[in-house]
Amino acid sequence: MQMKRIALAAILAVSGLFISSCGRQVTRVSTDETIDISGRWNNTDSREVAQQMTRQIMEGPWIYNFQDENEGKRPVVIVGMVYNKSHEHIEAETFVKDIEQAFIQTQRVRLVQGGKKREELRGERADQQTNASVSSMKKFGLEQGADFMLQGSINSIVDAHKKQKVVYYQVNLELTNIQTNEVVWVGDKKIAKYVKR
Repeated sequence: MQMKRIALAAILAVSGLFISSCGRQVTRVSTDETIDISGRWNNTDSREVAQQMTRQIMEGPWIYNFQDENEGKRPVVIVGMVYNKSHEHIEAETFVKDIEQAFIQTQRVRLVQGGKKREELRGERADQQTNASVSSMKKFGLEQGADFMLQGSINSIVDAHKKQKVVYYQVNLELTNIQTNEVVWVGDKKIAKYVKR
């Protein structure tokens, strides 16, 4: 009887240690706080690169040239594809959304939808032609055409030896005049991360 109690107490103690060591603790943090756990591309990289590159774009002479030639009008920009050519899975859409948000916040350009979202809007307009009242129906052929398209890529190089590595990211963006195909701005932003295990 005594032996059974000792065995049961030992099993409970071991179980308690096992359960407590498997527990996970989650702490909420500010989304602006920089936390780099893995050394991979993260939300801080995306946000900072988007803000810095948008600032570079807005400081370029292309915007003043456009306004001089178009009676001070704000240029209309569409964000095209930003390709992930890095060694990691990077959700480029998050970066694109950061860029679009930064564009809107500057109030110096007008932003129009592109890609699948534009197609969804056109589908809604087509549906309204048969299902909406004449007074509320939106017409075809009145979209705002873009003057410029922003495109780019996210690239990476990894240099590793034993338990150390340096991950080098480079984001390249270029802005092109849609009418003439003239590249009016090219920029890049580099990030290097040293990771030691």
